[in-house]
Amino acid sequence: MGSSRRRRGGNGQRRRRGVLIAKPNGVLHPRVQKVGPERFGIVTVDPAKARSTWMLADFYGRVLVEPVVVAHTRGDLGAMVDRIREASAQHRLRDLVAAVERSGRYHRPVQRALKAAGFEVRVVHPYCTKHFRQPADPGTKTDSTDLAGMHRAVVSGFGLLEPEPEPLWRQLKLLVRHRRDLVQKASRLCCQSREHLEQALPGYAALFTDLWHSAVALWVARHLGSADAIARAGVADMSAALKQAGIRFQRPTLERIGAWSHTAAAPDPDADLHRRLAAALDDDRQAKGREIQAVEGDLVSLLVRTPYVLLLSFPGIHVVSAADLAGEMGPIHGYANARRITGRAGLYPSRAQSDQVDHADGPLIRCANRALRAALMRIAENLIQCNRYFNARAALWRAAGKDPRHIHVRVASTFSRIAYQMVAGRQVFHHRSARQRHAILDKLLAFHREHPSSPLALRTDLEAAIEQMPPTAHAQEARPLQAALQKTRTARRRGPQPLAEILPLVLARLAGETVQSDIAGS
Repeated sequence: MGSSRRRRGGNGQRRRRGVLIAKPNGVLHPRVQKVGPERFGIVTVDPAKARSTWMLADFYGRVLVEPVVVAHTRGDLGAMVDRIREASAQHRLRDLVAAVERSGRYHRPVQRALKAAGFEVRVVHPYCTKHFRQPADPGTKTDSTDLAGMHRAVVSGFGLLEPEPEPLWRQLKLLVRHRRDLVQKASRLCCQSREHLEQALPGYAALFTDLWHSAVALWVARHLGSADAIARAGVADMSAALKQAGIRFQRPTLERIGAWSHTAAAPDPDADLHRRLAAALDDDRQAKGREIQAVEGDLVSLLVRTPYVLLLSFPGIHVVSAADLAGEMGPIHGYANARRITGRAGLYPSRAQSDQVDHADGPLIRCANRALRAALMRIAENLIQCNRYFNARAALWRAAGKDPRHIHVRVASTFSRIAYQMVAGRQVFHHRSARQRHAILDKLLAFHREHPSSPLALRTDLEAAIEQMPPTAHAQEARPLQAALQKTRTARRRGPQPLAEILPLVLARLAGETVQSDIAGS
């Protein structure tokens, strides 16, 4: 018989860890027992935008320094540190921790100042502050009562230690969220521009499947501007003007526009103004698109330096999705297993139990890392649309009457388990959903073709991705690169072809050879 995966006691029962009420990374009691409660100090800080309020008390709650307001300047923060040290010496404190309430980014200056001074700094969630404040001061919320609530939270083990992220992970998260913000702004600009365009050219936008990717549609709207002008120009004049502007088009498209111009409804009285506003908003949208491309180039250069690049072998996952997940999850060694990922994201139902009543399948819990949850749900949507396995599973669940939210959560949970095996194990995981896995380097190559990347950046990213791959995947990764190299060499094109110089070097790295070359002039 095979050995059990879990160790069992002598009586055949599984060994269980002792129940711990406090959070594991918030426990203080061993240190308190060592020095004594009256010799253990707790600094609590309630931050705001430009200033914070802080207080020092011992473990029992005896206030040693009354609440003090400190401005977020170098001098005032230094004075706060000096006063904490003086009070510690005066009251003979032998151990001390500082707890700062999380407040967006406003708590960072105080947190950095206390860490630089050598204090252990813990973070208290505002949710904890509220629930430890309300029993004692149910109708009062002030900085002093917040500090008292924070103190009770820290004593109870809810002042949590947070690991300091490495620069790569900080930058990745910052860029991921900046890109998402740019995408949202660009989406709003599309809606606003289309509204103005509809007032100037009623029904024109509906002629195109994707208005914003049609150079013909945008050029005609900008340069002709009204249904009457389009009708007067006709297909012949529009064709000549588009050829002169260097815009490719198909004659049926122009014929469709011409037919619309003869039946279009009357525009708004302020059509000229609406057209000008639509053009201005579209200029802003195009600028946002260029910014998004630049940010995505920075994202891929960070992604290839992490094991999350292995997720590109998964059908339905592209560079942006993998970078989005990597930025929100952070280092994989921060998760003991895949359940920790879904637990942090809050992808499990809430439970309400009392006596014989037990509602175990409530809605998803509210207190969770919403950004990580959103990243997983976006990936779930992509897999349902682009991955045959998950598409078929979702179809079966829909036929069984499952709620769409239930389907997305199940897909996200399944993907979390697969992703953990791939990233933590540094392997190209084999699953029924990825029988025909995608080539990682081929996806990176396609990404760089779509973005204005330099040959040096392309080669650097490909080589960094190879460092993250298991050696067993090198042979399969080389096949599409060899095909791309052969196609490049046989293409009837003149002028520099950087891929013809880059791909042999990358293939040599896959084969375990080291090749030095300077491609700066390619």
